Amino acid sequence: MRSALVWFRRDLRNFDHAALHHALRQAERVWCVFIFDRDILDSLPRQDRRVEFIWQAASELDAALDAQSRRVGGQGSGLIVLHDRAVDAIPRLARELGVDQVLANRDYEPAAIERDSRVAQALAEQGIGFADYKDQVIFERDEVLTQGGTPFSVFTPYRNAWMKKLEAFHVLAYPVDKYASRLAPKPAGALVPDLASLGFEPSNLAELKMPTGMSGARQLLEDFRRRIDRYKRSRDFPALKGVSYLSPHLRFGTVSIRELAGLAWQHGGEGAESWLNELVWRDFYHMILWHHPRVVGQAFKPAFDNVRWDDAPALFEAWCAGRTGYPIVDAAMAQLNQTGFMHNRLRMIVASFLTKDLGIDWRHGERYFATHLLDFDLAANNGGWQWAASTGCDAQPWFRIFNPVTQSERFDPDGRFIRRYLPQLARVPDKFIHAPWKMGGIDQSAAQLKIGVDYPAPIVDHAVARERTLSRFGVTKE
Repeated sequence: MRSALVWFRRDLRNFDHAALHHALRQAERVWCVFIFDRDILDSLPRQDRRVEFIWQAASELDAALDAQSRRVGGQGSGLIVLHDRAVDAIPRLARELGVDQVLANRDYEPAAIERDSRVAQALAEQGIGFADYKDQVIFERDEVLTQGGTPFSVFTPYRNAWMKKLEAFHVLAYPVDKYASRLAPKPAGALVPDLASLGFEPSNLAELKMPTGMSGARQLLEDFRRRIDRYKRSRDFPALKGVSYLSPHLRFGTVSIRELAGLAWQHGGEGAESWLNELVWRDFYHMILWHHPRVVGQAFKPAFDNVRWDDAPALFEAWCAGRTGYPIVDAAMAQLNQTGFMHNRLRMIVASFLTKDLGIDWRHGERYFATHLLDFDLAANNGGWQWAASTGCDAQPWFRIFNPVTQSERFDPDGRFIRRYLPQLARVPDKFIHAPWKMGGIDQSAAQLKIGVDYPAPIVDHAVARERTLSRFGVTKE
């Protein structure tokens, strides 16, 4: 192959990159492109943390590709960054550059699959090839199946099969540096557009000191490497620095999933094994989405499409705004709204609360997360919400209902996380921090807090809501 174009999407790094590796091995000259796709961006608010995160990552990748080429005696390179519809821009750019083939890393979302099909067809009409590669998961599609050759529908047996396959599978990186002299110079004047020209404004990423790009991912990974042995013991406590904080970097590919899985596998111990389990969950949900694209908008278990959810816009608005009267729920929603991040344990708590305390359709919560999460990933988000709502891939029955108070007492025992995001509860004594409505008038005065004024009373009674949920699901048949 004389020349090729690598189309970057959710893989914004210049190392251990399947499509880039294959392009550099096969072609004499390789250009790299990223599209700020108007089919996605045009519907977003003008201040979106994800767009800024991607923009920072793309800017760093542009400079890194240029430096990588020059280090090995190349002419310099970089990332061609366009603001356009990908279905139009990729075939046009491929034709202008005169490449033989466009290479990309595989995406598993239905809309992305349809987009790639349209691009491949347009390229074929021009006599240009299209190839895609596995890069964002360890095992994809049909690589982990039951003994009967069918997709798994429950996580634990999938994990067991995944682990057995990993034992015989070497997690090897895709080298890029050794072929970097084949990176082609960018066309003249091809600069990375600034945020304003994309129609966006800076968010609060800088204020949050969010590490971005490949360098940010490396910083977070090195920090987590020192804490990984404590991961299993600390991961469920949002007030502790227990998790890796790498999920946005996994989402946008500024870190390699192969490096992470390899690190966990080689490190060993209960912390690393517990973290590897989370990476298996990620593969599992991508597998489910691939085999069952209907889960986008429908229950994985079809019988639960018959569940009659409540139409309660006022309750939903209170949940979104963190005004439910349950501190752990409200603090979690405040964290999401202020930072674009929510701790994994809290995601389960607030999702259970929305669906099983408020009786609201899981799809409303799924969409809210999709709008606000910096690390939003369709497969994981959908899978997590359906797990919490008991409509998805879960061996547990629908009567698993989280009690928000006992969850709060267990995972934020001294209320550190709650007080961080709900400063109006700062003076509430520990014995009331999880259920402040139990305070009498004297205690409320001492805490300088009036329930119903400074902080809402509970919008539902958990015990009553639990009975309603049992009744709601009890009329369905699995």
